Amino acid sequence: MRVPLSILDLVSISEGSSAREAIADAMSAARLADRLGYARIWYAEHHNTESIASSATSLVIAEAAHATERIRLGAGGVMLPNHAPLMVAEQYGTLANVHGDRIDLGLGRAPGTDMMTAQALSRSSAEPQAFAQNIYDLQGWFGPEGTGHSTPIASVVSAGTDVPIWVLGSTVNGASIAGQLGLPFSLASHFAPDQIDDAIRVYRESFTADAPTAQIEQPYVMAGVNVMVADSDAEAERQFTTVGQMFAGMARGERGRLRPPVDAGTPGLDSPMLAVKAIGSPARAVRQLEEFVERTGADELITVTYAFEPSVRERSIELLAQAWD
Repeated sequence: MRVPLSILDLVSISEGSSAREAIADAMSAARLADRLGYARIWYAEHHNTESIASSATSLVIAEAAHATERIRLGAGGVMLPNHAPLMVAEQYGTLANVHGDRIDLGLGRAPGTDMMTAQALSRSSAEPQAFAQNIYDLQGWFGPEGTGHSTPIASVVSAGTDVPIWVLGSTVNGASIAGQLGLPFSLASHFAPDQIDDAIRVYRESFTADAPTAQIEQPYVMAGVNVMVADSDAEAERQFTTVGQMFAGMARGERGRLRPPVDAGTPGLDSPMLAVKAIGSPARAVRQLEEFVERTGADELITVTYAFEPSVRERSIELLAQAWD
């Protein structure tokens, strides 16, 4: 039996398009993923990036929850140093009260932006001990009493919602934190491939089921994979050049919007950051995903698909779901 498939959506904005259109396209993709049986959709927090419209994750999740029926929705993730933890509890507790047990909260320690913007956003510490304490407090605010574990402050709107918390990471440091806290781990292997095997090993070895923060009894890894599925290998590879151009631009310090695909043989588009990928026809993409699961033992895959044309992305989502089933 194959592992569950999920989607990470950055609500990307293409050249000639707008944030309003990107959000509408993301809701269309959410409805499709809901119908096709994907396990969850997460929205990623990024700032000061011209090609991304998912900065306010809780608001995007709310829109997606209204547009869908059964799929889980969450943040992949909330970059906790940018937020007051109590406000996060209130936002995600509100979502859970409105939409029931469909809401996830993925938490990361990175700012999700450049240093100048991080300073403008910064509200709490990214140090591991402070991060762990914030998670412990969040669990208190989501718990039956709705009170933080280190503070008498109450959050009425989040009390009793038990929103599941995940730890996001791309290195052995993040993996160790997730394991010691006894929480599920979402590995950002789709853009940080260098420490995949070590991070998963460290997470599993450090996993502590009896930690005060533990929510699961066994380690659980969800790993990110770049995906583009099309009717042919050649077409998928051509469409994936949109991603290659984006990463090439990032390397040059450019923050432009998604560009149309170019010839797959165009030099300079093969970033080492994109090493974890499944690109091709349905059969080829499935084979690549199966090989990645066999290598890592991942319990779930979260797919990342950028496309200049929203219809291309939806076609990829549909073809993969059909082939995976």
